[in-house]
Amino acid sequence: MLFALQYDEILVNALREDLGRAGDLTSNLTVPAQARCQANLVARQPGVVAGVEVAARVFKLLDPDIVVERKVSEGARVEAGTVLVHVSGSARTILAGERTALNFLGRMSGISQATATGVAQLNGTRSKLVATRKTTPGLRMLEKWAVLSGGGESHRFGLDDGILIKDNHVALAGGVVQALKSVQQGAPHLIKVELEVDTLQQMEEIVRVVDREKLRLDAMLLDNFTPAQLRQAVEQVNGRFILEASGGITIDRLSEVAASGVDLISLGALTHSVRNFDVALDVVESRVAAHS
Repeated sequence: MLFALQYDEILVNALREDLGRAGDLTSNLTVPAQARCQANLVARQPGVVAGVEVAARVFKLLDPDIVVERKVSEGARVEAGTVLVHVSGSARTILAGERTALNFLGRMSGISQATATGVAQLNGTRSKLVATRKTTPGLRMLEKWAVLSGGGESHRFGLDDGILIKDNHVALAGGVVQALKSVQQGAPHLIKVELEVDTLQQMEEIVRVVDREKLRLDAMLLDNFTPAQLRQAVEQVNGRFILEASGGITIDRLSEVAASGVDLISLGALTHSVRNFDVALDVVESRVAAHS
């Protein structure tokens, strides 16, 4: 679970974007300043939700006096019509925060639901479903949180918490051996080292090079391998390295890929192509407070 101080800036920027310079003109002109209301953030479809804490936090940032009740936990499986968050307080404030709260809740729940769908296909296999860095700029923290809520795991969070040597790195380093030697000399001991390979022949050559040169390598990313090639790679490596399948994989193909025995399946679609989860805010009670 994240702490609010880790994501408050994201929410504040989103509220600034929506409220602009003059605030919610419609609500300010149509809703009395003293009006109070109670409202529910409701799921309009079944699925696995994420972002409940974030949506609740949006209203508290606008007005600390807003009363917020979270009705479900992160990663909860809900039915259509389930109340996710109940808010009460200033009607203008609740309406001002409505769209921002729903945007985060819908986006994160969509990711969580897609992840849960994928994870269900991996039951009975050794494979884990991981998200990539193909996230919405500025929202990676929240989107990765949504993946975890759906039962998935994270790949690298950023460029600074793991080493993944890809084709461009190899070309610019002067070859695989030079790239791995440079990493071995400078990589912190707690950081994993992974290398992308494109063919079975390349993978076999890498294994020989690592053994001959006594180079450090923890994992290999098998890029665009067919299921048959993945099975062959798993047999050849025989547990020596973590094997990750990546490239051209869709949610409906996960069980086929997992049957190969790979350790990880990375899927950018969890964050870059997900459908929004249908959520809404319903006002359930309102009143105009008397002047003091």
